[in-house]
Amino acid sequence: MIRPLRAAPSILKPDGRKLYQQAAAAIAAAIQRGDYGPGQRIPSERDLAEEHKVSRPTIREALIALEVTGLIRSRHGSGIFVVDNPSSDVLSLSLDIGAFELTEARRLFEGEAAALAALSITDAEVDQLQSLIEDMERENQANVSGERADREFHMVIARATGNSAIVSVIEALWDARYTSPLCKHMLERARSVGVQPRIDEHLDILQAMRARDPAAARTAMRDHLGRVIDGLLEATEIDTMERTRAELEEKRSKLARRASI
Repeated sequence: MIRPLRAAPSILKPDGRKLYQQAAAAIAAAIQRGDYGPGQRIPSERDLAEEHKVSRPTIREALIALEVTGLIRSRHGSGIFVVDNPSSDVLSLSLDIGAFELTEARRLFEGEAAALAALSITDAEVDQLQSLIEDMERENQANVSGERADREFHMVIARATGNSAIVSVIEALWDARYTSPLCKHMLERARSVGVQPRIDEHLDILQAMRARDPAAARTAMRDHLGRVIDGLLEATEIDTMERTRAELEEKRSKLARRASI
């Protein structure tokens, strides 16, 4: 099941900024007002989502944006704490696009691109996709940073549409993964807890391409990118869980040392 990114109507007023930027600015403004002082823990992600009437992914992007700016930080798995009062440039939050928003856009565009590509893809391009999946497997095993094979797999499909405008859009979406500070930070965090390109999902896309089945290609691509969204959600939660686990292990070690005296 793909998690939708829709949320209840937001209490944030449209002002030209992305929703996560508005949420981050609202949280930063609350800190600036003194609602949460330096060193104080801010409300949970769930509580903030309810307060601002937005989705948890939106709040998570907002919190990661504030972490990138240095306003807040995670503390040993015990929550998110204020580091210092924000300056005016923090409130502008010019961090561009987040990973959830970007992947949702990719799911829309690349799903349709895959359907179109299935009608015109060549045998040589199908063979290239197979080879790139093998490259992905090798990169995963070697824990290679970056996504060369994964990116090229998706770009081969884009080029197979024969539409240069589609190629440009999908290439721009991929490049945004590296040019947006927020998106780059989120993807690096996911990679740090073991998130890698999913081989089985790419094989499903390949099978649909080999069968020249547009409907199956669209479904396989959309399912794959929907699971990428789920993976990002889990990865940012796992990051906190791992810090909590490390803290517990440290406490156990201290207790064991004390007991041995």
